[in-house]
Amino acid sequence: MDSNNPGPTEWAEGRHGVGPWALEHPGVQAPVDKRYDPELLAEGDRRNVVDAYRYWRREAIVEDIDTRRHPLHIAIENFENDANIGTVVRTANAFAVDTVHIVGRRRWNRRGAMVTDRYQRLAHHEDVAALLAWAQERGLQVVAIDNTPGSVPLETAELPRDCLLLFGQEGPGVSDAAQQAAVMTCSIAQYGSTRSINAGVAAGIAMHAWMRRHADFSRSW
Repeated sequence: MDSNNPGPTEWAEGRHGVGPWALEHPGVQAPVDKRYDPELLAEGDRRNVVDAYRYWRREAIVEDIDTRRHPLHIAIENFENDANIGTVVRTANAFAVDTVHIVGRRRWNRRGAMVTDRYQRLAHHEDVAALLAWAQERGLQVVAIDNTPGSVPLETAELPRDCLLLFGQEGPGVSDAAQQAAVMTCSIAQYGSTRSINAGVAAGIAMHAWMRRHADFSRSW
């Protein structure tokens, strides 16, 4: 069954998941609802999903998340390596981001996504110009995240609601073309010796900064 095929988080069950419905809810009839997967009800659900989605079909989970997604888009450049894309996708899924956009090479290592790419909208753009054109057509303001001279502190920046946060790669950071087209570049305050924060970590910090300003926390799990 596709929705129950093992991925990185299912290779070792650990404490994740629940057993068959009959064992978890003795004497209680299994729900009759198209959202529930008969095989998961019978065999248990060991996927890394929140309790509210236990025993649900993958398609049903995606459909429900689609009603909860935020008007925030995330883009990450993928011209040299993809070491952080999986982490970005996993975090974007946790925050119910609308779409994660991969710019450059189409292929990336999905292991770091920990199966969340099955539930997160993904898009691909050949280059920065294609991404910017797509964003402009949809009225999304592009904000680059990079520690460069003249950048605006993320901690005090007013991030737009209809926004696309753009991240570069480990090392080179956001490309010049992307920074020039962005409405602003935001930096994350640092106090130690390293020149930059890991791109996957930076993406999580920036996404949460957007959530603090625009998300309805009463709807979080």
